Amino acid sequence: MTQKVIGMLGGMSWKSSAEYYRLINEGVRDRLGGLHSARCLMWSFDFDDIAVLQCEDRWDDAAALMVEAAQRLERGGADFLIICTNTMHKAYAQVRAAVDLPLLHIADPTAARIRTAGFKRVGLLGTAFTMEQDFYKGRLIDRHGLDVIVPDAGDRATVHRIIYEELVQGKVETASRAAYRGVIRRLVDAGAEAIILGCTEIMLLVGPDDSPVPLYGTTGLHAAAAVDLALG
Repeated sequence: MTQKVIGMLGGMSWKSSAEYYRLINEGVRDRLGGLHSARCLMWSFDFDDIAVLQCEDRWDDAAALMVEAAQRLERGGADFLIICTNTMHKAYAQVRAAVDLPLLHIADPTAARIRTAGFKRVGLLGTAFTMEQDFYKGRLIDRHGLDVIVPDAGDRATVHRIIYEELVQGKVETASRAAYRGVIRRLVDAGAEAIILGCTEIMLLVGPDDSPVPLYGTTGLHAAAAVDLALG
């Protein structure tokens, strides 16, 4: 079998990109057996460059960096691309327009799995940008017909702070797990039938035992979809 080459826009953060790399290679090994692993290229950003632009609301500048990286991967021989972060899917349209390659959106395999399971009303956890802006929620709602609810302002601030001050730096704190459990419980009380872990680092902190409803981790679902596409 000839594998397609996966182009990965990573480093946002490197902790979750390492998980992508592991999951994709394990997925190919499990499908093909033996010593098989994935054919892939990764551009890994210095995340501080991106995070500064996010915090300064300079999204066009951040998108320009994403476009440059995508074009490097295209020149390097990638057959399709994935953006290894939820938040920077804010630049999805610009990246997609700048390359002549398919770009696999992280929300699509997640929503497909949720709809297959029969859920409609979902809670969304992620960075403040992902939870509060429409670039991500809008795709879940408009393209996939999901009813999306987010935490209240205080809980959104807690979720966002833990991502940037702890998870992207590899810190996994017991108190933060307890805080996320509380946020999840309140989303369930508000009617959430399932929870989307809409930041690629959140799976480092919480798992199925931390929620009374199913959790859908975007990292694993996106990686599995990339393996499917790579193996045709």
